[in-house]
Amino acid sequence: MNPRISRVMRWLLFLAAVPLLLYVMALAWLWWRQERLLFQPDPWPPEKPAALAEPDIHEVWVDVPGARLHAMHLQRPEARGLVFFLHGNGGNLASWFVNADFYRRAGFDLFMLDYRGYGLSSGSITSEAQLMDDVRAAWAAVAPQYAGRPVVVYGRSLGSSLAAHLAVEVRPALTVLVSPYRSMAALAAEQYPWVPLALLRYPLRTDAIIHRIEGPVWLVHGESDTLIAPAHSEALRQAAGARARLLRLRDVGHGDVQDSAAYLQALRAELDRLPAP
Repeated sequence: MNPRISRVMRWLLFLAAVPLLLYVMALAWLWWRQERLLFQPDPWPPEKPAALAEPDIHEVWVDVPGARLHAMHLQRPEARGLVFFLHGNGGNLASWFVNADFYRRAGFDLFMLDYRGYGLSSGSITSEAQLMDDVRAAWAAVAPQYAGRPVVVYGRSLGSSLAAHLAVEVRPALTVLVSPYRSMAALAAEQYPWVPLALLRYPLRTDAIIHRIEGPVWLVHGESDTLIAPAHSEALRQAAGARARLLRLRDVGHGDVQDSAAYLQALRAELDRLPAP
């Protein structure tokens, strides 16, 4: 072969290999950095959140292997029941625990957990199994106090899959999933179609287990949600069967559900519908 042609061919092969190498490097980066992409905690603010100045809101610490989890608990002796709240992938309790008055008026206590690395919780999230074990530990720390009273398992966005998995195990009076997703794999396929699904270490398959929730399931989704499409809630409603209902909120996106008067009115109605202790 002509040496000049041989050099050209080697150069062409090199150019063809560069995109493949970059692609493999990108996949390797995603494999090791998934936690940074999926979990986005904010540091605890230097000033104590106003909610902690209220006499019926208490800080709770839950010890788990390798970490100590921080939680906040609106707790009153006359409460009808409990809402066990699993929040989304950003922020921390300082930004999430802001609607205590709503639950007071509804007659329910509120327990909210910060995951590992969020706010004052120590440690870091390293697997889906670890994350679910932490949720179970928090549940075990608070649920026995509400024996004989209705308990609601509530999950928002990221927390919706955790809530659904917990509800299968603990059989709450009501499961609330707000801005949920079918699975992290389905969400990734929509937003990052170039990423092989086998690469995901946090599949979070709500769609595979929601039919096993024995009690009523209430789904809520903003019709203007551009992060998680309302079609995810539609698919989950169908998978859950006759026990599930879906509230679609007009002109509501992903991060402003809690500001919707229609949502708050409907949530209050759901809580009022639960049986008395």
